[in-house]
Amino acid sequence: MFITILIFAIILVIFLLYDVLPTVLMRTFSIGVLKKSTVKGKVALTFDDGPDPRHTLKLLDLLKRYQVQATFFVVGECAEKHPEILKRMNREGHSIGIHHYKHKSNWFLMPSQTRFQCQKTAEIIKRITGKAPKYYRPPWGKLNLFTYWVARPYKLVIWSAILGDWSLKLGKQRLLERLYRNLCDGAVIVLHDSNQSPGADNGAADVMIEALEVFLPNVYQTYRFVTVDELFPKEHLK
Repeated sequence: MFITILIFAIILVIFLLYDVLPTVLMRTFSIGVLKKSTVKGKVALTFDDGPDPRHTLKLLDLLKRYQVQATFFVVGECAEKHPEILKRMNREGHSIGIHHYKHKSNWFLMPSQTRFQCQKTAEIIKRITGKAPKYYRPPWGKLNLFTYWVARPYKLVIWSAILGDWSLKLGKQRLLERLYRNLCDGAVIVLHDSNQSPGADNGAADVMIEALEVFLPNVYQTYRFVTVDELFPKEHLK
């Protein structure tokens, strides 16, 4: 019994030191990550987990209508299946970043595996669009002790607001309230244009788009919605 408890305690300590503590410290104190800008009048809408032909195309139509530039953190295997969507993102001025080749958490990846997830996705993005990505957002925003180093040269982007739009329980009205509440200078807001990742409810992306259809007409003349590149110009030049 003592040996079992000791082994469990060792595993728990390793997990906390390798995964949980780096994630909490880096995200809380913005150590090695971009999460909010100091620029005035600009906001970055970011979308994770796509491309998804059911939702992303409809979303792109909406963004084009209000001249919104966004950043899409794409899953590599989805990008391979739908290259035409990435081409359209690029053509319409959106930025495309890395969200792993498969939607896997860094908490369960060795450093070499994280590097593989980033590099393979980067190769796919460049092959399809002709542009190498600069930014990387880990799935669920989960980091580990080595993520910052193994993900280089890509800059880690987290968020100032994650709204829970993957859940149907949230609903359109509450999502709208969270969008308005978190809208501020330099904000980086996370939404999801796919329901295919673990934990997402089928149909939640439809609700997200419905909420944006109400939200954008009310705010697009007050704030300028830009890509991550434009929100962090000094980082972009490094």
